[in-house]
Amino acid sequence: QVQLVESGGGLVQAGGSLRLSCAASGRTFSTYTMAWFRQAPGTEREFVAAISVSGSIPYYADSVKGRFTISRDNAKNTVYLQMNSLKPEDTAVYYCGAARYASTRFRPNEYSYWGQGTQVTVSS
Repeated sequence: QVQLVESGGGLVQAGGSLRLSCAASGRTFSTYTMAWFRQAPGTEREFVAAISVSGSIPYYADSVKGRFTISRDNAKNTVYLQMNSLKPEDTAVYYCGAARYASTRFRPNEYSYWGQGTQVTVSS
């Protein structure tokens, strides 16, 4: 069982930056693929970024590539999402997810555990 708690969301102007954190409980954090997804009102949950268990391999959606950076600290049981050059279309609730086995990494149904989400709002 893994419990996830996101933090770091807020209101920021376009072009600004935010850093999201996701703290995980449990002693097996380092065995999970971790990812960030987002969901805007009336839309489906959308893949943003994922990171391998070791933290050496990141994966990004095309829409955030070059602007967002995912990282993890297995000693602290935490995964991060650094978001730079934010755009109004980045506005959504951001969720972190944990998966023991994720073949594609970008499908929400591959992730067994989710946090409660943190709101990110980017004003124009």
